[in-house]
This record gives sequence, structure tokens and C-alpha cells, in this order.
Amino acid sequence: MKKGVYCLLLYLKNYTKIRIRNKEALFPKGYYCYVGSALNNLQKRIKRHQRKIKKKHWHIDYFLEKAKILKVKTIITNEKKECWLSNKVKSLRGKTVMKKFGSTDCHCETHLHYFKKNPSKKLDQVFK
Repeated sequence: MKKGVYCLLLYLKNYTKIRIRNKEALFPKGYYCYVGSALNNLQKRIKRHQRKIKKKHWHIDYFLEKAKILKVKTIITNEKKECWLSNKVKSLRGKTVMKKFGSTDCHCETHLHYFKKNPSKKLDQVFK
């Protein structure tokens, strides 16, 4: 079983209000990069995100009800590099839409970064 960190490149077709647990937030139409980690089984975590029907546990589960996954990028590692990767993605000029999204257990502002234009090519550079 491989361990690692990952980034989901997502697309939200419309300006959308999403209820995440007890908070509602407005998310603009556009592209999002969500950074997560799976230090047990990376493939299993990614397949879970790709399923439409699942019990909602993480912030991203609520968001994925409305957004489409365009691409999945991974880094195989035993190290906790989720925050490092999130900061790299943020450096691509990502914006924060909802603070503490996916980052309630660390000091990062967010692990969900918004882009008006598709950051796919820039994202590929992060994973080289």
C-alpha cells in the first residue's frame, strides 16, 4: 500500500452555495485544487473521493457533491507533506474561499485553493 499526498484539480460549473457541516459558504465558479494526504492507502483514498455515494466525513466530501474532478496528482512519500504541498499550490496564486477547509488539524489557512483560470499546466510543474 502506497502512502502519500495528493492534489485534486476540481471544476465548479456555477457559483454555488455549499453547506459544510454547520457552515454555509459561497464558492465562485472556477477551478479548485484540494490538497490531502493518505498515510495509509493513497489509492483507496483517491477512489473514495471519486465515488459519488459515500458517507460525508471530510470537508471535501461536501464540496465533491457539486464539483467535478478533472485531474489527480500524487506524490508517494511516508512523510507528512500535506502542508508543504498546499503551500506550493497556493504559491501558484491560489485564493482562499473558505478558511480552514481541510486544514482543521494544522496551521494552514486552507487546503482548498481557488483559481479563476485552469491551473493545470502550473500544477504539473509542482509535481515534476
